[in-house]
Amino acid sequence: MIKYKLSCKKCKKSFDSWFASSKEYEKLKKLKHINCLYCNSLKVEKSLMAPNVVTLNKTPIKSDQRKFLKVKKKIKEYQKFIKNNFEYDGENFAQEARSIHYDNKKKSKNIYGNATAEEVAELKEEGIEGIESIPWIKENEN
Repeated sequence: MIKYKLSCKKCKKSFDSWFASSKEYEKLKKLKHINCLYCNSLKVEKSLMAPNVVTLNKTPIKSDQRKFLKVKKKIKEYQKFIKNNFEYDGENFAQEARSIHYDNKKKSKNIYGNATAEEVAELKEEGIEGIESIPWIKENEN
């Protein structure tokens, strides 16, 4: 079903009407079965209409915004996994990663923390594997 806003060229009034499809509207128009509700004139035309989109909240969410929210949710899921399974080393991440890599006596452990792009590049050049950068969303950020 499709709803069109129709306007009468004779009496200048407008009204809404439902049709099975846009083709059905065209067919009825051609057969002169569409007339004005107020003056019975056959000079009725479709007006421009915006589609009606129903959302849970009052403001429609744009496609880009939906994608952003989906990505943000996935990042937060990764963060939760990392926090539950890795040890936080803060600003000492690069130093601790080297320590784990070069000290054979030190038990290997999963760590996460902060490092500059240069530090990450140096760690990778040294052959330290498993170093990845991910975006991080702070707890208090929406």
